Amino acid sequence: MIRQFELVEKVKSYDENVDEALLNRAYVFAMRAHGTQKRASGDPYFLHPLEVAAILTDLKLDGDTIATALLHDVVEDTVATVDEIRELFGDKVAELVDGVTKLSKIELQTESIRQAENFRKFLLAMSNDIRVLLVKLADRCHNMRTLGFIKRPEKRRRIALETLEIYAPLAERIGMNELKDELEHLAFENLEPEALQSIKARLEFLVAESPDLEKEMVAAFSKLMKDNGIKAKVSGRIKRPYSIWRKMEAQNLPFEQLSDVMAFRIKVEDIETCYRALGVVHQTHSMIPGRFKDYISTPKANFYRSIHTTVIGPNKSRVEIQIRTFDMHQEAELGVAAHWQYKQKAANAEGSQYLWVRELLEILEHTQDPEEFLEHTKLAMFQDKVFCFTPKGELVSLPRGSTPIDFAYAVHTEVGDHCVGAKVNGRMVPLRHQLENGDQVQILTSEGQTPSLRWENFVITGKARSAIRRHVKHQQYSEYSSLGQTLIEKACRRNGLDFSSQVIEEAATVLNLSDSDMLYALVGQGTLREEEILRAAFPGFTEDARSEGLPAIHSDWEDVSDGVIPISGIKRGSAVHFSECCHPVRGDRIVGIRIPGRGAEIHTIDCTQLSSFDDHPDLWLDLRWTKDEEDEAFYTGRLRLDVINERGALAAIAATVSKAGGNISNLEIPERDPEFYVMLIDVEVRDAKHLSDVTRALRVSRVIGRADRVQG
Repeated sequence: MIRQFELVEKVKSYDENVDEALLNRAYVFAMRAHGTQKRASGDPYFLHPLEVAAILTDLKLDGDTIATALLHDVVEDTVATVDEIRELFGDKVAELVDGVTKLSKIELQTESIRQAENFRKFLLAMSNDIRVLLVKLADRCHNMRTLGFIKRPEKRRRIALETLEIYAPLAERIGMNELKDELEHLAFENLEPEALQSIKARLEFLVAESPDLEKEMVAAFSKLMKDNGIKAKVSGRIKRPYSIWRKMEAQNLPFEQLSDVMAFRIKVEDIETCYRALGVVHQTHSMIPGRFKDYISTPKANFYRSIHTTVIGPNKSRVEIQIRTFDMHQEAELGVAAHWQYKQKAANAEGSQYLWVRELLEILEHTQDPEEFLEHTKLAMFQDKVFCFTPKGELVSLPRGSTPIDFAYAVHTEVGDHCVGAKVNGRMVPLRHQLENGDQVQILTSEGQTPSLRWENFVITGKARSAIRRHVKHQQYSEYSSLGQTLIEKACRRNGLDFSSQVIEEAATVLNLSDSDMLYALVGQGTLREEEILRAAFPGFTEDARSEGLPAIHSDWEDVSDGVIPISGIKRGSAVHFSECCHPVRGDRIVGIRIPGRGAEIHTIDCTQLSSFDDHPDLWLDLRWTKDEEDEAFYTGRLRLDVINERGALAAIAATVSKAGGNISNLEIPERDPEFYVMLIDVEVRDAKHLSDVTRALRVSRVIGRADRVQG
C-alpha cells in the first residue's frame, strides 16, 4: 500500500505546483471516513481509493483528480456529504466526487434498468468534465483486479460483462488503449476462462517453437531503418488474448489463420519520417492488399494516429507493422491523459471537443426508456468506424455497416428526418446501402418526408434509431389520441350522454391520468375501454345490457353519420393499420377490429378471418374511407395467379402490371409443377378500381390461366 508521503511525492515528481495540503487533507479525510470498513478481500476499504489514486498518478494527473480518487466513495459508503466535501476541498473536487458517485439508490425493476439509470447520470457528469471518466475508469480497473474475491459467480459475471460492454469501450474512445487492454483482459478472464487458457497455451507454443523470432524481426527492421538513414526505435508485441479471441469470433477464423498475432511498431521523430519509413518497408517487403490504413491523415474518433500495414516479413509469414511518432505512441497508450493539462479552465475546453459525448447526450435528451438509451449507447461506442465525406469534403465518422440514413442523422437530425434518397459517389443507391471508407455521400431531402418505421430495420447508429423511434412514437400517440376521441364521442352518443372536453378532463383526473390527450391515447390503443371512461366521467353510469351486435356496413364511398370513423392514407406503424390477411385498399368496404395495445386493424368486409371475432361485438368498429381527392398514397393488394411455366412469363407479368399503372412490391411462388406455377404477387395501386383494372389486364395475358384477388 502506497503511504501518504509517497503519494504526495509521486504527484510532485511530475507537477511541482501541486497543492500538497489538498492531497494530505483528502488522504486523512478518506481514511477516517472509511474507518474500519472492509472489502470482500478482507483488506481495509481505504486501500481501494488509495489504489485508484495510485493508478491515476501513473497517468500523471493533476491534484484535483488525485484528491477525487481518494474521496470518490465517501459520499456513497460513509456519512460524508457532498456539501461537506465542497466546504473542505472546494467546488471543483466536490463536483468531480459528485459526478463519480453513484447517485441512485432506488430499487428499479431490473438490473439492466438500474445499470442504465446509473450510466445516464454518469454520462451527464462526464460531459461537464472528462476527469470524472478518468477516475471512474481507474475505479473500475482496481475493482476488476480484485474481482476474484467476490463469492457469487453471477455477480462476478455481471460486473465483467458491464466492464466489457461499457467501460472498456469508453477507455478506447478517449484513446487510453493500455487501460482498455487491461479491462478487456480482466473481463475476458472472468467471462471465458476456458477460451483464455486455450489461447494462452497456443501463444506459449508459438513462442516456444520460435523463441528468438521477435528478437530477429526487431533486429531485421531496425537494420532496415538504419541502412536507409532513418532514426527509429523498433519493438515487437504479441497481441492480447481477448483481441485474438474477438477476431477469431468476428471473422470465424482458426488461430492458425490469424495474420497479426505478432505486430511490430516503428517509432520515429516526426510525421514526414513516418511516410519515409512506410516507403522503405513497402519497397523491401510485399504488402498484403486491403491491409493498409492511414490513421495519420484520417485519425480515429478518439484521435488515435498511426499507419498500419501488413507485409510478408523476413521469415516469409504475414507481419503487421505500425508506424508512428513517439508523441503518437504516447497518446495511443494513454489517450487523453497523455496530453491533458489541467490549468485554469482547460478541463471544460478539452471535454467539449469529444463529439461522441455530445451525440450520446443528444440521444439521452430524447430517449425516455433507460434500457433503450443503454442499447443506443452501446451501438455508439462499440463498433469499428468508416469515414465518409459530404459533397463539401467534410469528414463524417460512422460505425461500420452504416447506411445513408445513419449519415443523414450524423449531419443533422433535420436532414435525417426529411431524407428521401441518397447518392454515393454520384450514383443513386438504396437507403439501406452500406457505406464504405472514402465514400462521398449526398443526401436528398424533401419537406414532406418523415421518418419511416422500416428504417429501423437497417440503421446502425443509436442517434438514427433513437430519432426514428421518437418520431414513430409521437405519430402513434397522435393517432391513438385521435382514434380514442372518436370512440368516446361515439360511445357518448350511443348512450345518450353529452360529450364535452370538461367532462373528459374530469374523467382523466379520476383515473389519475395527466391530461385528456393521454386518456384518448390509452382508449385508442385499447388499454382503456370507453365504458371505463364513461363510468369515470358520469357517476352512476351503467352499461346498457343490450348488445349492439355487429356494426352496420356502409358502401365504399357513402357519406354517413359522425358515428363512423373516417379512414384515409395509412402509414405502417400508425394507430390504425391494414391487416395482412385480406390486404384492403382504398374503396373496399371495410370494418375495423380493435387489437388491445395496437389500436385498430382494418379488414375487408368479406375477409374470412372476421368470423373469429363474431363472439366479440365490442371489438368491432365501423369505418369508412374519406373523400380525400388529394390522397396520393399507394395501397397494396394481393393477387393469386396461375402462370404457364415458360420462358419470359415473369417478364410478361411485370410488363402487364407496369402498363396498367401498378407496381409489384413482392412475389412468392408457393406451388409449382412442370406446367403451371402458382404465384402470389403484391401490387401497389391507388384504389380498389385500379386493382380491378390490373387484375383484368392480367386475365387477358397469354401466360396467365387465372388471376384472382386474395382476401383472407
